[in-house]
Amino acid sequence: MSAIDAVLATARARLRRLTPAQAHAATGAGALLVDIRPHAQRVSEGEIPGALVVERNVLEWRLDPTSAHRVPQASTVLQVVVVCSEGYTSSLAAAALHDVGVP
Repeated sequence: MSAIDAVLATARARLRRLTPAQAHAATGAGALLVDIRPHAQRVSEGEIPGALVVERNVLEWRLDPTSAHRVPQASTVLQVVVVCSEGYTSSLAAAALHDVGVP
């Protein structure tokens, strides 16, 4: 196993990964859907209706409810669902959000 595979496995062990149907249900129940894909991927793959776009390089600052650079939704969200193209980057990003106290 490569080092990044081990890091990914450790990150995913801390998360509850959702199917698309479960993510849709979570957003219907008030979760914030966050699309962390870069602009070029969103253009080629399409936008996700209702998702908040926060690119990965600023994610923690925008969603940490104690950050001076947070988005307005960060102070009221009970659950964040992070999406990317294939689930690798979103898994690492979600674990990083947990580290700063974001559910």
